Amino acid sequence: MANILSRRQSRPVEALPLRTLWVDTLTVFWGEWLDLRVRIPQVAASGLVSPLIYIVAFGMGLGSAIDQVSTPSAGDTYLEFILPGMVALSSMVISFGGTTFSICGDRLFTKTFEEMLLYPAHPLALHLGKMLAGIVRGMMTAGSVILVAILFTGRFWSFVNPLFLLLVALNCAVFAGLGVIVGLNVKSLEGVGLFNNFLIVPMSFLGGTFFDPSTLPLGLKAIVYLLPLTYTTVGLRAAAYKPLAEFPWFTIPVLVVVATILAAIGARQFSTQQD
Repeated sequence: MANILSRRQSRPVEALPLRTLWVDTLTVFWGEWLDLRVRIPQVAASGLVSPLIYIVAFGMGLGSAIDQVSTPSAGDTYLEFILPGMVALSSMVISFGGTTFSICGDRLFTKTFEEMLLYPAHPLALHLGKMLAGIVRGMMTAGSVILVAILFTGRFWSFVNPLFLLLVALNCAVFAGLGVIVGLNVKSLEGVGLFNNFLIVPMSFLGGTFFDPSTLPLGLKAIVYLLPLTYTTVGLRAAAYKPLAEFPWFTIPVLVVVATILAAIGARQFSTQQD
């Protein structure tokens, strides 16, 4: 086993036909889907608790006071303003957490991760297959929050238009890709907790979910716009409430570039991974 892994470790990340890459990716994803499909209600509801608490506490509680003194930059009320942020937040948390814990479980507990490393599949396909499973997890939970948003606002098309769903999928791709990399590198579940506490939780509040990043001072704005969640939140609000002419098109390439960079890092990690 060690010799096989050593030989695999030295294998470079080579180019290969897109068809082969796609087939290998779907093969890896199918293994994840077989486990995921029996837990669809659990996955769909798992990221719903925090957004619901934020919606009630901030949107309906604090929001009623805010609406009396100011008008939000998107949406008619502060509740409507934060709902796209809640969709972004839930998709981020589940895409990252579900992917990370899935890989950690295979690596640290069931010890089945070595079997996947021996697949005759390209390292990029291994990353993309895991990332695709994370995207599906995130979209399931985001779908639950979108349903809540529609019930609160009555705006069906605002939350299911193609541009809105594209941004949600890209957000899932970014944080599922990050989850793959973290899952491959942490040595224990405590390590996952550190990443969650020092990366995901701060981003949940600083990623524009509760405020308009454009109103911040220049120094804070520079920090906030370093976070990929900010681009998702800004884009989702525009896609939900603003005309197409006012949509910030830069948000899409930014998320695509971040997801691509993470995919390259993940593929390199898989090509040298040894468990």
